[in-house]
Amino acid sequence: MAKLNVTDLAGNSLGEIEVADAVFAAPVKEHLLWEVVRYQRAARRAGTHCTQTRAEVWITGKKMTKQKGTGGARHGSRRSNIFRGGGAVHGPRPRNYAFSVNKKVMAGALRSVLSLRAQAGNLMVIRELALPEIKTKSLFQALNTLQAPKALVVDSGDNKNLRISAQNLRTSSFLDVRGLNVYDIMRFPKLLISESSLRAIEARLNKTSKVTEETKA
Repeated sequence: MAKLNVTDLAGNSLGEIEVADAVFAAPVKEHLLWEVVRYQRAARRAGTHCTQTRAEVWITGKKMTKQKGTGGARHGSRRSNIFRGGGAVHGPRPRNYAFSVNKKVMAGALRSVLSLRAQAGNLMVIRELALPEIKTKSLFQALNTLQAPKALVVDSGDNKNLRISAQNLRTSSFLDVRGLNVYDIMRFPKLLISESSLRAIEARLNKTSKVTEETKA
């Protein structure tokens, strides 16, 4: 089994823990990372862009010039797309960019990105992410001590002191372990996670891995 170092917020080493190879030492499948990141970014798009057609622009519908005798083209309406202020042709309309991704693909991508961070030494396990009070400065100093000024900090959402202290950090962010995802992990070079949250993720993804193997068998 793979092993990860465990430290405290002061940077003191507290030993090693064994973790499942299927979750933290899995093959890194870049095509899964690409697909899931694309899926998450597409789901976040508002899709509210809209252009007005010639039926929607607020311009008079009166015929511009008489039909004959002007020596020019016989235009029927100023709302045409060839005139300034006229309607757009085939312009963007409100739409939903979201698409579906298989649950096994989501789990596989999450295992890949966790393995990627672990192999590069950028996954840091903290015994307890406990702050004595709500204070951004304390968390900022702890991250600098751990040499992780730009990090995604993961723990239970019930950790109020940590969650609120991280709100004003400019280069780091807090994420509830229940919402751990590929896109947010990829956004930051370092991943800090409490030991209890690590075990929760390990149990969830290892279970998914075993089910997949049984299905193939």
